[in-house]
Amino acid sequence: TLIELMIVIAIIGILAAIAIPAYQDYIAKAQASEAVSLMDGLKTDATTNLQNGNCGTKSGASFVALTAAGKYTDIAGINTAPGANGCTFVATFKADGTSDKIKNKKLEAGMGQTGSLKVVSGTNTTLDAKYIPQAIQ
Repeated sequence: TLIELMIVIAIIGILAAIAIPAYQDYIAKAQASEAVSLMDGLKTDATTNLQNGNCGTKSGASFVALTAAGKYTDIAGINTAPGANGCTFVATFKADGTSDKIKNKKLEAGMGQTGSLKVVSGTNTTLDAKYIPQAIQ
């Protein structure tokens, strides 16, 4: 009957109201994980050069910061000499094609002698903690 149909539609509406925000968070977390994957790709070069006291890559007679680009984020090394947090990378999430929850946000992670990435708390990290992958927290 019509009442049963309206009840079914109401139940579907309630489920959608709960599921859509959860799905949007899931999308944002998945896109944020790309930053960690790109940083992991830079760890080999950084580790090799870190043994020589540098975080960048050799370009002629000097070192330049390591960089990487992905679909949702761009990674830039912000130091060519190890600092307090070792070699440090900043991921800047792109404005186009990225979830509104992480759009134009930044994530800074440092890599020390052990080669593990850890979030650097400070002014460069503007990404909400719930979107930062557990592996680097």
